[in-house]
Amino acid sequence: MKVISSLRREVEIVVISDIHLGTYGCHAKELVRYLKSIKPSMIVLNGDIIDIWQFSKNYFPKSHMKVLREIIRFASKGVPVYYITGNHDEMLRKFAGFSLGNLEISNKLILDLDGKKAWVFHGDVFDVTMQHAKWLTKLGAIGYDLLILLNRFANFILEKSGREKISLSKKIKNSVKKAVKFINDFEITCADIAINNKYDYVVCGHIHQPEIKELKNERGSVTYLNSGDWVENLTALEYNNGEWTLYKHENTNEVELPSEDDDLDSMNNKDLFKMLFAELNNQGKS
Repeated sequence: MKVISSLRREVEIVVISDIHLGTYGCHAKELVRYLKSIKPSMIVLNGDIIDIWQFSKNYFPKSHMKVLREIIRFASKGVPVYYITGNHDEMLRKFAGFSLGNLEISNKLILDLDGKKAWVFHGDVFDVTMQHAKWLTKLGAIGYDLLILLNRFANFILEKSGREKISLSKKIKNSVKKAVKFINDFEITCADIAINNKYDYVVCGHIHQPEIKELKNERGSVTYLNSGDWVENLTALEYNNGEWTLYKHENTNEVELPSEDDDLDSMNNKDLFKMLFAELNNQGKS
């Protein structure tokens, strides 16, 4: 049984960030289910989509390739896809301005939404550690990935014993004062600059903290939005009829139906990359 496109939920704009393809923490299968459930008019990939920092030839499973294929399929069907660069995929920043068909790479994006302006960027530019101690940030990324693996094992044990699942990373973030202050400072900095530039919305990723809220200062107010991540929160931002909402993917025990992607399971990664590149190149010529 295949997914019927007419049953997909129509969405004007979808913003997804911090997928971290190529890492053990990425919930690629859940993201593929989400992408197969929607029919967007525009997709914004707001940074840290492919985790180039931790990229390994030994770990890039088929489920991660299926995420890329779903995105390319949207582009091939005429859906504009904007890839905003983040810190984990910062190597792509030298390609800012590059476009191939409906796919475009950029460092930031300004959208006109029903007469209001939205400023979209990843957010790492406001991370002091990123600017002055990148080695420490990269070390932290490895530690975070290991923590997610430990968390999955702990939740497996808790689930078997009938207890509620936990999020170790969230507990750490919420209990460490410096982490809480960093998140608050990040949000305020984004909001202050957006207000100075008279933007109505500021849309970020980076801190893995999904949020929609109004922030104010003495010069005005702005709607601050963060799309969260697909490592622990499994969230996305959706824009419809002049309103932003936060999508939260709920883990279920649903049976995964076979689809046209099943042919990927018999291919190696080298051939898969060739196939995806060919699909992307073909849509660029159409």
